[in-house]
Amino acid sequence: MTTELSAATFKLAATAALSPAQQQLEHQLFTFINEHLHTPQPGLFVIHGDAGTGKSAVLAAAFARLQALSRSQTANPLQGTTNYLVVNHNEMLKIYKRLAGEDDQLRKKDFQKPTPLINRLAKTNQLADVTFIDEAHLLLTQPDRYNRFNQHNQLSELIQHSRVVVMVFDERQVLKLKSYWQASALQPFLAAYPHQQFNLDTQFRVTGSTAVVDWINHFTHGQLTAKPHVRDFDFRIFEDGQPMYDLIRQRDQTVQLSRMIATADFPYVVNHGTWYVTAGSLKLPWDKVNLTDDPWALRPETLNEVGSIYTIQGFDLNYAGVILGPSVGYDATTDRVIVRPERYEDQEAFKNRDDLGNLNPLKAQIIFNSINVLMKRGRYGLYLYAVDPVLRQRLLAL
Repeated sequence: MTTELSAATFKLAATAALSPAQQQLEHQLFTFINEHLHTPQPGLFVIHGDAGTGKSAVLAAAFARLQALSRSQTANPLQGTTNYLVVNHNEMLKIYKRLAGEDDQLRKKDFQKPTPLINRLAKTNQLADVTFIDEAHLLLTQPDRYNRFNQHNQLSELIQHSRVVVMVFDERQVLKLKSYWQASALQPFLAAYPHQQFNLDTQFRVTGSTAVVDWINHFTHGQLTAKPHVRDFDFRIFEDGQPMYDLIRQRDQTVQLSRMIATADFPYVVNHGTWYVTAGSLKLPWDKVNLTDDPWALRPETLNEVGSIYTIQGFDLNYAGVILGPSVGYDATTDRVIVRPERYEDQEAFKNRDDLGNLNPLKAQIIFNSINVLMKRGRYGLYLYAVDPVLRQRLLAL
């Protein structure tokens, strides 16, 4: 595996790199699978953890081990089992399929998006033995005709068509109303099925002290605290987007995997077919539709674009230049970060839900969730620029 690929995927295939907590989780996970593989009811194993706590790393390592046991010529309890890893995220699916080409025990068909797998298992009346779900918070919680999902909840369907379900879940990474999850939404599933839960709480991605992660967590709850100064993490706030981009380009030249990313706040204005993000004197195009097999962050030309939550969620960057768009502002009276859903340009994220009551707090939470995803991408550095002038000056004053 190349340095770029391993960095971009939390070293997904590096089983030896698992921490003691991750190794403990993997051990408990296989004990659970073996105990519930032949029970009358499906078993549900839930892995919780914030962005960057290594959830995908341990999931990928465990799945690779599961498939090796399934395809082993030596008799074992998991030999011959039919298992899948599901992720409702095109860019992450590309990484998993790429990993399949580097591991003799993995096949590209092992990795699926939820809707095609659900529909195929239902049509053939088959059960998967073990279904792993990465980014389960991206599963749909309502029908979606566009994606050919006609049932009501993808998690419910996957449980019904599996003997054991292993899922990674972080309600703070929900980015759309049509896949809106909160922690309490899991309770009916936990009440209905034998289950076990495991929480990963060690931050592996952001290499700075806990002060940086604490600062981000406060920010994404609307609170501004003093800017931390740490030796092993480069955290800077910029007055203009161009110098930030210049530094990102320098970082990419020296250590690679450094990219500009932004909140979905920039209106589509036709300009020779290109949709631009502006940050002070900086003007760059949004990430373009990626029809290749290579994930956005691994393509060299994307250094000249601005990534979105949909192209960067689930990935490591070495350095992240984050543009906070017009939907993110500041209230001087309360000294708090505020969000303005009416300025958020990702209309698909706010597609109306009649079953969730007052949508305003949920919309605000989705914006804060997107900020959390963006700010926790960089392993060695986070650079910030706020389009809103009042917020920008307040951040600079920190």
